[in-house]
Amino acid sequence: MLGYLTRGVSAGAVAGVAYGLFTAVVVGPLIAAVDHAGHDHGHHAADAAAVAEPITTLVSVGGGLVWAIFLGGLFGLALFVLEPALPGGRSNRQYVLAGCGFLTVSAIPWLVLPPATPASQHLYGVDARLAIYAGLVGVGAVVSAAAVAGYRRMAPRHRLLGVATGLAPVVGAGVVLPAITPTVVAHPGLSTEFVAAYQATVVLGQAGIWFLIAVTFGWLQRRTAPSKVAGATEPTPAESA
Repeated sequence: MLGYLTRGVSAGAVAGVAYGLFTAVVVGPLIAAVDHAGHDHGHHAADAAAVAEPITTLVSVGGGLVWAIFLGGLFGLALFVLEPALPGGRSNRQYVLAGCGFLTVSAIPWLVLPPATPASQHLYGVDARLAIYAGLVGVGAVVSAAAVAGYRRMAPRHRLLGVATGLAPVVGAGVVLPAITPTVVAHPGLSTEFVAAYQATVVLGQAGIWFLIAVTFGWLQRRTAPSKVAGATEPTPAESA
């Protein structure tokens, strides 16, 4: 387990550095544009914003690094426990888990609580949003588990049937959740295109973290596999039992 955790944290650190660069180059300027869009700043307000923007970007970069390391450690532990239940060969299972992680932690919750710009207005307070998010993470975990179970059940009959069955709960959640929940965030003073661009950037950044964690973890897994000459690999929980 320690090896999985170590590789997960290392993969998270690599993803966090890349995400930090992405935040500094793309997200930071976009947030600054959101702060200025539709607002008429005076001279002093503009000076204050110019001073605050680098600090805000630095905090965002640091927060993104910590978040990615946390996700990487969680990824390593989850893979150690769930690897035998994931479909695909051992060299591909980390990508399946990364997709499930993105669905659980980000994509499913965003159907109800979409990424909000700094200028957004929320219908509910922070505590209520955190409670809703925690519940949606649970829903995301159920959807991910159903997708994996559906694929494993139907793939032996036909690979495409397995893919379709696996996608069914994801598509169902994507249709049902937004339809039965109210709009909980508004972006006054910002165009629909601007909000869509901001949200797409956030989605891309989070998806990139999961992808880089999976790629880096797989590389570390191959690089640190013991007894390469003999073809041995680190035993999974199922193999150790």
